[in-house]
Amino acid sequence: MTQSKAAGSLQPIIIIGVLFFMFGFITWLNGALIPFLQLVCQLGEVEALLIAFSFYIAYVVMALPMARVLIWSGYKNAMSIGLGLIALGCALFIPAALSQQFGVFLLAQFVVGSGLTLLQTASNPYLVRVGPEQSAAARISLMGILNKSAGVLAPLVFTWLVLQDLGHITAESLALLDEAQRQQQLEMLSLQLITPYAGIAVAMLLLAVALRFSALPDLPAEPAPVSTGKGKGDASVWQHRHLVLGVITLFCYVGVEVIAGDTIGLLGSALKVPGATTLTSYTLAFMVLGYSLGLLLVPRLLSQRQALATSAALGLVLSLGILLADVQSTAIAAVLWGWAGIPLLPDPVSLVALLGLANALVWPAVWPLALAGLGSLTPKGSALLIMGIAGGAALPLIYGVLSEQTGPINAYMVLLPCYAMILYYALHGCKRTAAKPI
Repeated sequence: MTQSKAAGSLQPIIIIGVLFFMFGFITWLNGALIPFLQLVCQLGEVEALLIAFSFYIAYVVMALPMARVLIWSGYKNAMSIGLGLIALGCALFIPAALSQQFGVFLLAQFVVGSGLTLLQTASNPYLVRVGPEQSAAARISLMGILNKSAGVLAPLVFTWLVLQDLGHITAESLALLDEAQRQQQLEMLSLQLITPYAGIAVAMLLLAVALRFSALPDLPAEPAPVSTGKGKGDASVWQHRHLVLGVITLFCYVGVEVIAGDTIGLLGSALKVPGATTLTSYTLAFMVLGYSLGLLLVPRLLSQRQALATSAALGLVLSLGILLADVQSTAIAAVLWGWAGIPLLPDPVSLVALLGLANALVWPAVWPLALAGLGSLTPKGSALLIMGIAGGAALPLIYGVLSEQTGPINAYMVLLPCYAMILYYALHGCKRTAAKPI
């Protein structure tokens, strides 16, 4: 890339970086929100994970409609509209908190997820196309550092804003109260959500307006793919085998990412770890480390495929470790961060946090591999990849069912086939060979 092209792509990357930070903050609030609403709405394990389900199912329901919005409005306007939808979803948390109705919380989560669907559909291919394809994973890794850094902060800020005066309220303390006192305590907790979510809604609206009138350029439409002489089937994204398998891979990846980030608090609660609403920060901190390594190593020392294969292999090792770890031991935490005075965690919780390191490079590696060679089909291909985010809705629910039947640690067996699929895609599935039309 020439110096002028590099300079020309710098400003868009800065603007997109701000967006990634903001919606990373919102996405990873779920890690703290799930155990919080489990307490406020008195939910079981599976019910609590419906909070993640309603958020991530929006990526399936809204992906193709949002692809049409992207084609109609262009990248820049689509991102602005997405921010507006997020603002609306955050505003819905106000009536949800006032009524303490779980269904309203789920609706708010769905609307926020819809806004993020549009942002993801536009921003990820934008990043792939704004510079050389070979360094796309590095650019997405940079965005991942910002996104996951926000994720580290989100549970801490949530806990500070929402629980600073009410941290003494626990499931155990509520069980000692009569019904009227219990309801009063739960109402106090619920109302704590209003101020932070109202603030986020206002911030998203201001950012939407600022983006609409910013200097972010719209990328021109890509040329149509070269015809292979096979007729009208060429126009179907389903003919691109590496894309279809990429969607399946992202389904598995987002599922394990959400399980690692959103169930660590539930696992911590089950093991009586203090400050369970902050545990997502551990997972996200390791993701930031992983993205930083990706920025340094890809493509200088590792190709995107090699980074993906390494990540999948590490995920398999860590998943087996979770299943076999001693819940009474804190040896892993003592070695990794105990010397810094950071509170120690049981080994299974520490290994779940370490999944953040294994997960970090999967997303930035899969996107350029799956979108390679799509040409004018890129928006539709992007929408299909976004639909893969449904793994974040389905797989945590499977974890929840297994957790209730086999216990919270054994439920992590669901991770094993997912990392196996990611490894298959890295070694073979990402090769660009045409598939028969579906």
